[in-house]
Amino acid sequence: MMKRTLDADAILNRAKPLVHQQANEIQPYGHLVKLPIALSEEACKESVENLNQLLADTITLRDLYKKHHWQVAGPTFYQLHLLFDKHYEQQNELVDAIAERIQLLGGVSVAMAHDVAETTMIPRPPKGREEVPVQISRLLHAHEIVLKEARTMARRAAEGGDDGTNDLIVTDVILGNELQVWFVAEHVVEMPLVQAV
Repeated sequence: MMKRTLDADAILNRAKPLVHQQANEIQPYGHLVKLPIALSEEACKESVENLNQLLADTITLRDLYKKHHWQVAGPTFYQLHLLFDKHYEQQNELVDAIAERIQLLGGVSVAMAHDVAETTMIPRPPKGREEVPVQISRLLHAHEIVLKEARTMARRAAEGGDDGTNDLIVTDVILGNELQVWFVAEHVVEMPLVQAV
C-alpha cells in the first residue's frame, strides 16, 4: 500500500509545471551552427547577417501596415483598412519565411521588438495618426528600403552559391514587395472621381 502512495505522489509531481527556469543560451545571437546543407560557413554567415537585416526591416514594414490599418481615416477608409490588413498578413508570412531561412542556415533570427527597433533602417513613425497621403508615403518609402537592400542581398547570395536564400529574396521578398508598392501607390495618383478632365 505504501508503494502505491509514493507512485501517486511521483505522478502528481510530474504533472506540476516547472516554472521560473533559467539556463544559459544554447546558441548566442551571431553564432552559427553548421548544418549539413552543402554551403560554406562563410556563405551561411553572410546570408544570416543579411537576412537578419531584411527580417528587421520586414517586421517594421509589417507593423507599419498594422498601425495604418488601425489609424486610417477619411473617404477611402474602408478600402485602405482592408488593403493594409491584407498587406500586413502577406508581410507576416514573409517574416516567418525569412526567420526560418535564418534558422535553416544555422543562425539565430532577430525576434524581439527592441532588437528590431535597434536594427531596422526604416524610420520610426510618430505614435499618433497621420493623414492618408502621409501614411502611404511612409509605406512606399519603407518598401523602397526593403527592395533596395533585397536586390543587393539576392546578388550576394547568388555569388556565394546560396541559391535558397537568393530564391527566397527574389521570389518572395522582391516580387511580393513590388506588387504591394503598385497597389499602395495607385492610391496617391491624382485622378478625377466624377468627371474626366
